[in-house]
Amino acid sequence: QVQLVESGGGLVQAGNSLRLSCAASGNIFSNTPLAWFRQAPGKERDFVAHITWRGERKYYADSVKGRFTISRDSRSNLVALQMNSLKPEDTAIYYCASRNTGVFSTTSSDYDYWGQGTQVTVSS
Repeated sequence: QVQLVESGGGLVQAGNSLRLSCAASGNIFSNTPLAWFRQAPGKERDFVAHITWRGERKYYADSVKGRFTISRDSRSNLVALQMNSLKPEDTAIYYCASRNTGVFSTTSSDYDYWGQGTQVTVSS
């Protein structure tokens, strides 16, 4: 059984940076991708970034491209999201997710495992 735990959220001013981490454990299969999603109050859970299990391919939502960077340390099963030049629009609960199939998707319902989420608040 896969378990995911996010950390690193907090309150920052616009223009500052924040680094989120996701620790994965349990029955993780080869090529299983990990993704970051975010959800603001009253809105749907939106795709942010995705990385394949070995880290060879990365994908980003247009809204964060050039500002956010996803990376992993496969030896420790850690996936990080470095968020630079943060904007108030980035305010949301951030979740990491995984799929056993290893197939890339930007749709939250396609993912099998989720962390508890970590709050990111960006003030202007």
